[in-house]
Amino acid sequence: MKKFFILLSVLFFCNYLSAQNTGKAIDHLSFKSNILGKEVKYSVYLPAGYSESEMSYPVLYLLHGYSDDHTGWLQFGQANVIADRCIADGSAPAMIIIMPDAEVTWYINNASGKTRYEDMFFEELIPCMEKNYRIRPKKEFRAIAGLSMGGYGSLLYALKHPDTFAACCPLSAAVYTDQNLLNMPEDRYKGFYAPFDGKKDTRLTSHWYQNSPLELIAKMPDNQKKSVRFYIDCGDDDFLYEGNAALHVALRKQNIPHEFRVRDGGHTWEYWRSALPEVLKFVGTSFRR
Repeated sequence: MKKFFILLSVLFFCNYLSAQNTGKAIDHLSFKSNILGKEVKYSVYLPAGYSESEMSYPVLYLLHGYSDDHTGWLQFGQANVIADRCIADGSAPAMIIIMPDAEVTWYINNASGKTRYEDMFFEELIPCMEKNYRIRPKKEFRAIAGLSMGGYGSLLYALKHPDTFAACCPLSAAVYTDQNLLNMPEDRYKGFYAPFDGKKDTRLTSHWYQNSPLELIAKMPDNQKKSVRFYIDCGDDDFLYEGNAALHVALRKQNIPHEFRVRDGGHTWEYWRSALPEVLKFVGTSFRR
C-alpha cells in the first residue's frame, strides 16, 4: 500500500510539472474591424505562466494557408504543443503566438480596394493584439511566419514593412515568377488569384508587381537589406519549389542575408510541423539579446 501511495504521488507530481509547462490555446476569438466592416477571427497561444505573471512577451504572428483558417495551426499544425515543448527545453523563449483568419485574401489589399486586409492587419490587428495581451510593442520583439499563402503573406509583410518585424519565416511560400503566372491555367488563376484582378493577357498588372516578393526584393533599398532576418524553408517535393528557389536566388543577387532550407518533404502538415521548431528557434534568436 505504501508503494502504491508513493507511485501515486510521483504520478501526481509529474502531472503537476507537465501542467506547469503547458500554455493556453484559444481558437474562438474575434475583434471588430472597421476597415473590413466585420468581425475578424483569430486564435492565440499564451505561454505557460502567462496568467500568473505580469511579464510582457515577444510575439509571433503565424499565418495560415489558402482555404484554411485561424484554427489550422492549432488543429493540424499542433503549434501550441510544439511551442510548449520548445519553450520548456529552452530552444525558444516564451512567446505569444497570434493566428489570424485571412480567409482567401492572400493577406493583401485587393486590386479594387474593397477588401483591405493588409491595411487591417497593420492598422487594427497589431494594435488590438498589443492592447489586449501583454505583448512587447517593439520591432525587436515581433516576428512573422506562415505556410503557403501564409508564407507569401509573411514574406510580403516583412518586405513591405521592414520596420515592423525583426524576423520572417516563410514556409513553402506561394511565390511565383512572372512566367509562372503567365503560364498558369485560366481556371487555376481565376480560382486562386482573384484578389490580383488580372486578365489572361494582362496578369502582370501594377497591382501584381506591388505585391510580388521577387519585385520587392529587386527594388529593396540598401539601407533595408539587413532590417529583417529571413528563414526560408521549402520541401524538395513541394510544387512551389521553383518560386522558393527563385526567391533564394533573388535574395543572393541583392546580397540580402537569409537562411534557405530545402528538406525532404512536400506541401503537407507533416512537413510544416517538422519546420515549426526551427522557426521558433530562429525567431527566438531575434527576441533574445
